[in-house]
Amino acid sequence: MPIRVHDTKRREKVDFKTLEPGKVSMYVCGVTVYDRCHLGHARCYLAFDLIHRWLEASGFDVDYVQNFTDIDDKIIARANEIDGDWKTLVDQNIEAYYEDMDALNILRADTYPRCTEYVDKMISITEDLIEKEHAYVTKDGVYFHVDSAPEKYGILTGQSIDAVRSGAGGRVGDTGSTKRDHKDFALWKAAKPDEPTWDSPWGPGRPGWHIECTAMSLDHFDKEFDIHGGGHDLRFPHHEAEIFQGECHTGHSPVVHHWLHNGFVNIDGEKMSKSLGNFWAIRDILQHVDAMVLRFALINAHYRSPIDMNDTLLKDAERNYNRVLETYVAALKACEDDSPVKLPMPDITSEQPLVKSLGLLEKMGEGFARAMDDDFNSREAVAKVLGMVREVTKVLQSELDQADLNAFGHYAVDLLEETAGDVLGVLPTREMALAEPEEDPRRAEIADEVESLLVQRSEARTNKDWPRADSIRDELTALGVVVVDTPDGPKWDLA
Repeated sequence: MPIRVHDTKRREKVDFKTLEPGKVSMYVCGVTVYDRCHLGHARCYLAFDLIHRWLEASGFDVDYVQNFTDIDDKIIARANEIDGDWKTLVDQNIEAYYEDMDALNILRADTYPRCTEYVDKMISITEDLIEKEHAYVTKDGVYFHVDSAPEKYGILTGQSIDAVRSGAGGRVGDTGSTKRDHKDFALWKAAKPDEPTWDSPWGPGRPGWHIECTAMSLDHFDKEFDIHGGGHDLRFPHHEAEIFQGECHTGHSPVVHHWLHNGFVNIDGEKMSKSLGNFWAIRDILQHVDAMVLRFALINAHYRSPIDMNDTLLKDAERNYNRVLETYVAALKACEDDSPVKLPMPDITSEQPLVKSLGLLEKMGEGFARAMDDDFNSREAVAKVLGMVREVTKVLQSELDQADLNAFGHYAVDLLEETAGDVLGVLPTREMALAEPEEDPRRAEIADEVESLLVQRSEARTNKDWPRADSIRDELTALGVVVVDTPDGPKWDLA
């Protein structure tokens, strides 16, 4: 079955075809490094991490480029706010980006170009566009003349640029400028006081936002490449501007063969926004939520669908992630011999439990691959993994002889590592999975008191002294303790 992708430009699923057999060229718009990354960034780069992982698992050699926008109005404004150097601010936030992405187990791209490294390339492209009469010079800088290529209007949005200008996020162009038409966008901005500048044929200044990705992607991939990705909000104006620039400069169409865009993140049903007080930086959320739980929550949705992030979603993700992790650890512990016996052939119709379970797991593995081939449907892939977890747990808890248990443990570990690990990226290393957790020092500090209260609680419940039992429960709650009653007696943990 071929991989199918939903191409934003074609507005439908199409067979994924590469320019060169067995190789994928992929460019994804990176962050503007004026601040720490937020949940929307996590969603975007997790989405393309899954795409990256599945393409490689499918046998492709992926050349993945993701840029840093390291000069921009926001960067200059933030540096001025903190009375700091913009280069220092940029370096700090790039390092913070790597920390956040590493925490979420996002594989590194092959190349991370910075736009300030490509100013000469941007100037060269701009000169060519002026020569071809697709751009013009004003006292404010250089602008791309959109009406010079009217056939490229609304290629990604399906609308005219006029119709979508109100949703452009403030980066179409400054009002009051000398550009010919409000649809035109800046390729080069003339110098302003107290801003970093570079020399150009049009005087000192700095690049516009859109031209940077055209310069970096074309420098790396020449005149065309397979995948261009980014958030849904980048379709207009940024990616449509790239189409104008790239195709008019190279005279080649299309420059990008597949456009892929991920969906938004909402918080409790509302768009994430600092003004609404629901803005979640990755570093802040990871103080309260395990990084792999957050990853699990974000991949348990199709990459093109919006996600409504809330406490219920995170608790569901934590429960399901822990099920996957516990089953993986149980399978690892079943592997006592590195030379397992051969398991029987899987057969879903068999009356033999192990043979039937192997058949079911094989079918789930095939379903996992079909889901990922179908426009990287990680939600369906996660469902298949949870099905595997249920079946693996059932087999591990069945009455197998030691040889079969060992062989099945190896089989289950390989299956989970190939799916939940290599592709979904939610498994720790084997060493980390088997490591004994360090005891929370606070738990040790209150353990004697809690155990005493649990004994008193049990006595009160036995004597049907409910007021006393309720009072003890309140004391345990005040200590930050959660009690779960099990057939083996009460179990407790820190809240």
